[in-house]
Amino acid sequence: MAGRVYVVGTADTKGRELAYVRDRVQAAGVEAVVVDVGTSDPDAAGGGDVTAAEVAGHHPDGADAVFVGERGAAVSAMAVALEHFLTGVDDLGGVIGIGGSGGTALVTPALRALPVGVPKVMVSTVASGDVAPYVGPSDIAMTYSVTDVAGINRISRVVLGNAAHAVAGMVATSVPSGDEDRPAVGLTMFGVTTPAVTQVVELLGDDVEPLVFHATGTGGRSLEKLVASGLVGSVVDLTTTEVADHLMGGVFSAGETRLDVLADHPVPYVGSCGALDMVNFGARDTVPERYADRLFHEHNAQVTLMRTTAEENAEMGAWIARKLNAAAGPVRFLVPEGGVSMLDAPGQPFHDPEADAALFDALEAGFETTDDHVLVRLPHHVNDPEFAQAVLAAHRELTAKETP
Repeated sequence: MAGRVYVVGTADTKGRELAYVRDRVQAAGVEAVVVDVGTSDPDAAGGGDVTAAEVAGHHPDGADAVFVGERGAAVSAMAVALEHFLTGVDDLGGVIGIGGSGGTALVTPALRALPVGVPKVMVSTVASGDVAPYVGPSDIAMTYSVTDVAGINRISRVVLGNAAHAVAGMVATSVPSGDEDRPAVGLTMFGVTTPAVTQVVELLGDDVEPLVFHATGTGGRSLEKLVASGLVGSVVDLTTTEVADHLMGGVFSAGETRLDVLADHPVPYVGSCGALDMVNFGARDTVPERYADRLFHEHNAQVTLMRTTAEENAEMGAWIARKLNAAAGPVRFLVPEGGVSMLDAPGQPFHDPEADAALFDALEAGFETTDDHVLVRLPHHVNDPEFAQAVLAAHRELTAKETP
């Protein structure tokens, strides 16, 4: 058996439902325990196999930081405590949480903190809406509760039972092994850098397993989640466009923490400037008014691209350089002086050598060169075959250093 299922929720309001889920998991042949994350009474006992006080004790500032008397602050602190509790459990086979909007906001941060591949199910009253804030870059299975999580009835009995059987099946049944013997390489791609990534994947050949991520915000976060989970051994980050959206307010931002994973996980990193010539918005009428006089390219009815300026490019260059300087592992950052996307080429709408030069110069000025951290300016377009060859050479150089 791979481990126990931890059934998580607020036992003061959902004790019966939590016990039902635990019992259904155990009836399916998998050991399960109820974890109480209620915040109403620090002295409550018996609400779960693991009490709320026990969970709260895992908060970095102790249980007193959780039971503060104000619900919002208590829930936020309990979420922190639960994350520390679950990530420290040594017999964790899987987790299932149940709750309404508050319970979902409490439980899901801990689920996101667990490695990809650990079974995670969340039965929630908000699962039929936008679940991106709850799921993030993780592999959480969200199940809509249909009725409120308030008692066992003809609907909740089936929904909760199905969810319990799902997580039990995940834990009890191993996934057949695949290409784990081949090292995994994470690559970032956008439509306008597809030729570059396609060529690099072909050049890498069958000795590695390429994992390609669409750089739409969630894609970058998902790649870095896998790096943090130890499931990606090297990175070819050719498409850093999410930085443009983060700094300029586009819709495909990966957030302020983009690239931070490199400081804690010293994986070989080959990066570039793919699609930093553009900020992504929705339909044309969704573009913020402050950008009304800018250069736009309507990719389709739902996607509007805005050309970045020299000033914005300089800001991005400095931001990326600062992040890369903190990387603990080897870095090769390749600058394609011939253009950074399909739209940034002679005769194309975003071709602007002066704006590109501001990006490249800021990168070079801010980048701290060491034996392991090297920035290289190349006279090629990001989608040129010569650039792909340079990426391959850099990747082979860095990964060869990692091989004993």
